[in-house]
Amino acid sequence: MFALRQTNEILTSQSGLALIGSLLKKSDYAEALNSLPAPENRGNNFKNSDIAISMIGLLAQGKCDFENIELHRQDPFFPLALQIGRTPSAPRLRQRLDEANAQWDAAALQASVRLLKDWAIQSSCFADYIPLDLDVSIFNNEDSNKEGVSKTYQLVDGFAPMFAYLGQEGYLLNLELREGKTHCQNGTEQFLQKTLDLLPAFRHQKYLLRMDSGNDSLDNIRVCQEFNKTHAGKVHVCYIIKRNLRKESVEEWLRLAQEVGSITSPRPGKKVYIGKIYRRIEGFEEPLEIVFQVIERTSSSKGQQFLLPEIEVETYWNSLPATPEEVIGLYHAHGTSEQYHSEFKGDIPLERLPSGYFETNTRVMFLGLLAFNILRIMGQESLNYAGSPIPTKERIHRRRLRSVMQDLVYLAARLISHGRQWVLGFGKISPFYDTFRYLYLKWAS
Repeated sequence: MFALRQTNEILTSQSGLALIGSLLKKSDYAEALNSLPAPENRGNNFKNSDIAISMIGLLAQGKCDFENIELHRQDPFFPLALQIGRTPSAPRLRQRLDEANAQWDAAALQASVRLLKDWAIQSSCFADYIPLDLDVSIFNNEDSNKEGVSKTYQLVDGFAPMFAYLGQEGYLLNLELREGKTHCQNGTEQFLQKTLDLLPAFRHQKYLLRMDSGNDSLDNIRVCQEFNKTHAGKVHVCYIIKRNLRKESVEEWLRLAQEVGSITSPRPGKKVYIGKIYRRIEGFEEPLEIVFQVIERTSSSKGQQFLLPEIEVETYWNSLPATPEEVIGLYHAHGTSEQYHSEFKGDIPLERLPSGYFETNTRVMFLGLLAFNILRIMGQESLNYAGSPIPTKERIHRRRLRSVMQDLVYLAARLISHGRQWVLGFGKISPFYDTFRYLYLKWAS
């Protein structure tokens, strides 16, 4: 049995907030936010950055409710680590985010781009092409009266935001909060244009846009082609967009595949046809390439014969200089974005947004974008550190945000004031201390 007592020492179980504060300092986010107008002074001496960065500090711990800020009101480490003036109360945090406008979103987006440019390495998926995955994810907010909550295509009440992820690591490049009833293509043309306009800020020159059949629209292809013309010689975007067959006949596709496709037979009773065709579309100077995969099954995998053949057809708009087999494989890798959605919704966690106001939730989403990318950068950099205690790091290419929180954010330390300097004292047995020290010295200098 333990004897319990409370000491005068100042302890923290979130020493990783110091890493988050250091990265935010590198992004010049506070300066950009404080240059924006603040509301009229009503006994309020909180800077814009005090409000926004406090919320980022909560999100980086996996807390999204405004009331969670009360846990840090008396904590001297929280403002020191995040390099803010004061910690606001929950009502003040909520009120100031309600009063914020879209300029806050733009400041968060630009700060994120600066961080990704300077500190994030995006790996390619094919040759020199960096993947750019756009997708909608459903946020279930049933049993709530929040503004914008409505029936989604999954038949649950919630939101239907659009996300854009960069690189195989899954950095969050851009997002847009949408009402649940919004069709996934509604507004996507404008969102895609805004997202592509962020790409020239990076060092890369080639990107591969991947979208699913919900975004099968020629408008998206036009946006890519116009972007390539505008940035010729600097940035080039190829695309793989899964087509929606709509009223096209699967029997007609089978006939076409038998004529021009290559055939394989993985087992008796199953034939797979893969190939590509070109189709002239009104309004486009050049024919558009369509990659297809047609599967014909005349029996099941157990040998049971079908009365009528089962025909499965997948087709893709494609502009990537690759074989049809490579195009199909690259599109299937687009499914990894579901894991990124899961981290944003469950680890940050922002599936059930904290405010009743749509615009306030939009502000919080962009603060979540910054928190998401900071945690992702921390995770990827920890993998690059030779002394990392992660036992299976040879097989890990991306660390889940929850693991980053557990290992680096929730790292216990003692806060010591010594010689006019604040010191973080870590325990003798602290497996991630060396990793923490490596990252902090890298970013705090």
